[in-house]
Amino acid sequence: MDIIAHIHNDYTEKFGIPRQSGLVEGRSEIIFCPKYRTPDAFRGLEGYSHLWLLWEFSEAVREAWSPTVRPPRLGGNTRMGVFATRSPFRPNPIGLSCVGLERIEFTKDRGPVLFVSGADLMNGTPIFDIKPYLPYTDSRPEATAGFAAQEDKLLSVCVPDELLSKIPEEKQECLRSVLAQDPRPRYQNSSGRIYKMSYGGFEIWFTVEGDRLQVCNVLLLDQ
Repeated sequence: MDIIAHIHNDYTEKFGIPRQSGLVEGRSEIIFCPKYRTPDAFRGLEGYSHLWLLWEFSEAVREAWSPTVRPPRLGGNTRMGVFATRSPFRPNPIGLSCVGLERIEFTKDRGPVLFVSGADLMNGTPIFDIKPYLPYTDSRPEATAGFAAQEDKLLSVCVPDELLSKIPEEKQECLRSVLAQDPRPRYQNSSGRIYKMSYGGFEIWFTVEGDRLQVCNVLLLDQ
């Protein structure tokens, strides 16, 4: 399959990326490869509010695959069938995400650019295809969710003003949302441990005590 585009956003490493699309309303840009920049390919797309992205788990490509994986939601010790999970370690490393379409901008140097929200893709992730989301058929409110049915409890996020001021204002709300989702692997809950997360050109240091996440340092990463 051809790669048609790449996504660009503030998620520069796997640690800290939202676990599912739509959980955090962070903004991303989808930049298309030159071959697919013809405006005709986007005719009518502005009429949709949401899109499906088919993309590659480019950081999880492996030669072999396992029929079972250990979902972090179950503590990382219980094995489940790979097809009962959204694990990136699959026979084919393909991801599926629903994102909001904010706008389409037709540029001279980059061609049509899609501005989307709610993506759970790392910066630079290759995209194979884009399809419109159809609410009358794609939404299933009565669906069951197996062992993943329980929603995550949000953390209370505390960021001292002197640290928050280091982050550009337009990135602050999204960072708070990412931290509230608890970026730590689910099986890691060591009290007092300092975790480090890369976001938007910054390294965020934080600890978690109970339901409270405390940011303790913000460092500008080398560009």
